[in-house]
Amino acid sequence: MTLRLTGFAAAALILAAAVVRIGLAMPAFGAHPMPYGDAVNRIAPVERHVSNMVTAVNFDIRGFDTLGEEFMLVCAVTGAVVLLRGKRGEDLTAKPALLPGRPTSPPSDAVVLMARLVGPAMTVFGLYVVLHATVTPGGGFQGGVILASGTLLFWLAEGYRGWRRIVTARRLDVVEGGGALVFALCGLASLAAGAPFMANLLPCGTFRDMLSGGLMQLENAGVALAVAGGFTLLFLEFLEETRAPEEDGE
Repeated sequence: MTLRLTGFAAAALILAAAVVRIGLAMPAFGAHPMPYGDAVNRIAPVERHVSNMVTAVNFDIRGFDTLGEEFMLVCAVTGAVVLLRGKRGEDLTAKPALLPGRPTSPPSDAVVLMARLVGPAMTVFGLYVVLHATVTPGGGFQGGVILASGTLLFWLAEGYRGWRRIVTARRLDVVEGGGALVFALCGLASLAAGAPFMANLLPCGTFRDMLSGGLMQLENAGVALAVAGGFTLLFLEFLEETRAPEEDGE
């Protein structure tokens, strides 16, 4: 323990000195010495007709980086699912787990009512965030997480048995993998047309219009599917960990 504390103290002192030096070298609040942001603000509205500069960076200017991040998410979800399933495999059950000291009680009527009221609204809001990625803050990443969170409200409202009838691992695998595939195909389509990888091949539309951005719309939709499917798949596996295997004939 003493050796660990000594090592921690030494590392903390070294890092503290580095943090202080970096802090003193940082520009003043509100200063903008780097030209990257100015370049994005200058070219994205003109060349892609989008007003959300983050979307322009993610799906156009640095779209290849986003593709790598997308497949990192797919690999991370796959690894987590494999670890959670363990010896259980892909079999699912609707029987609640009966563990000593942890009684199983149904949700209250208030929770069910609120979940049924808020769930559809959250789903609509998630779709709104996804669809308006090129004009307002948001996009496939943020909207996909909101959509996945909406599935948890459906679980609270209808219970695990009803939730599992719709939310299955095989369907979620298709949604997650299909979304990542859509993103990759956008880049491959550009190559097939003789253009650089992920070069825009579609009309850019009207500035500040929901359908502006050209190819960014398809890439954004692919990300939304992958994120929503991946997070919902994690929710499914975590909830399944609280289930007990059903006996034959049940």
